[in-house]
Amino acid sequence: MMERPMAVSLTVEEAFAYCEARVRRHYENFPVGLWVPRDKRPYVHALYAFARAADDFADEPIYEGHRGEKLDQWEDRLHAAYRGEAEDPIFVALTETVRRLDVPKALLLDLLSAFRQDTVKQRYETWGELLGYCRLSANPVGRLVLLVFGERDPSLLPLSDDFCTALQLANHWQDLAVDLRRGRIYVPRELLDRFAVKEWDLNASLVTDGFRALMAELVARTRELFARARPLCDRVGRDLRFELRLTWLGGSSILNLIESVDYDVFRRRPRHGPAGKLRLAWRAWRWRPLVA
Repeated sequence: MMERPMAVSLTVEEAFAYCEARVRRHYENFPVGLWVPRDKRPYVHALYAFARAADDFADEPIYEGHRGEKLDQWEDRLHAAYRGEAEDPIFVALTETVRRLDVPKALLLDLLSAFRQDTVKQRYETWGELLGYCRLSANPVGRLVLLVFGERDPSLLPLSDDFCTALQLANHWQDLAVDLRRGRIYVPRELLDRFAVKEWDLNASLVTDGFRALMAELVARTRELFARARPLCDRVGRDLRFELRLTWLGGSSILNLIESVDYDVFRRRPRHGPAGKLRLAWRAWRWRPLVA
């Protein structure tokens, strides 16, 4: 259980405002918290600001050579926040968030483990190993969102995990070229070998028949996870349904965009333009649950 925070010069309201401002400076396919009820947005902003900063430590060039040190310091601040000793604005807001929502520290530690993994591991041998990475990098996010919205039914957790893993994988295939420039390949080596795609083919941006077959396999596996997760969008409370439906549609339709360019993710990153986002919002508004 979270201890009550110590008195600090920064107020909780100021800390939440800082997190919101930080969140709004970052690009997202959909603005973070836009469709979240106003009373829950501060928690979303605090959690996002915590994770976004750690992600920057793992990715941004300015932290090269100091990534592990910065992530260690971030973890130390997390432990301090759970003792009620936060001073940094992000952790003041996070302290209040985890206290009010009773957030297990393990979820946030899993996220930090994933960011650390990104700094030392650039290749994955098997599909199972990649899913293990998603368990740390993506699945905690869904579980945190459920806590923000008071969704405590344990039967929702497997659906949430499939949902978040699918989103993470769709992003990997969407950003295959981006990740290559960072020296990372998330496509498991066992699948590269199966379809006779070599690393130098990827680095040369070669779209061969083997590469298209590989991408088709990755898209199919990811689409299956989205299909398994879809019931979550109808089982949560009313105040979370639209956000989840919009996210589900946005993530799953990235797979359609990848297919629409014949799997050539090298020439242009598949993404939703302004008109596409409006169509997704309309489809989310007109969503109809599947009939069993």
